[in-house]
Amino acid sequence: MTDIAQKIYKSLKKNLLHVDDRSQIEIAEANGFKHGKRCAFMGEVIIDPGHCWLIEVGDDVTLAPRVHVLAHDASTKRELGYTRIAKVRIGNNVFVGAGSIILPGVTIGDNVIIGAGSVVTKDIPGDSVAAGNPCAVITSFTEYMARKRAELQQGVKFDKSYQINSITDEKKQEMIEKLEASAGYIV
Repeated sequence: MTDIAQKIYKSLKKNLLHVDDRSQIEIAEANGFKHGKRCAFMGEVIIDPGHCWLIEVGDDVTLAPRVHVLAHDASTKRELGYTRIAKVRIGNNVFVGAGSIILPGVTIGDNVIIGAGSVVTKDIPGDSVAAGNPCAVITSFTEYMARKRAELQQGVKFDKSYQINSITDEKKQEMIEKLEASAGYIV
């Protein structure tokens, strides 16, 4: 397809068929969503599309698959005639586990891990590991990382050749066998 034909095709898709090829994150950015450097937004992450400009994410943040960050709560709409909205702030060096939901008005501090499947309804202070529904602090970030560093020293380690894009069937079997009794770590 020539460059002109591609431009015409893309214009028809966007204007006539209303198809937007951009990712959810690119659309949110175009609508005012702000985030820092070195962020990783995994598959199916939802940054509230109707109020994304109310959401701020710091540097070195990972939102794992299917994380939802909401800046609105429509439960009030029927009774009050208005939808509740509030800012959401996520600090630096934060990991939010798969399937978690962050609700409007929440601030998550720096150096925080949110466990998978958590529902974050209230602020989470910095240097915390929190999980659950509702999400609650379970330990400090520093204590958690100290335990994991000790575990790493004694655990099974795997290099890059064990990652999904390069792993062989033999290495998959080896990984299964070596992880029979405990967790391991991969680069």
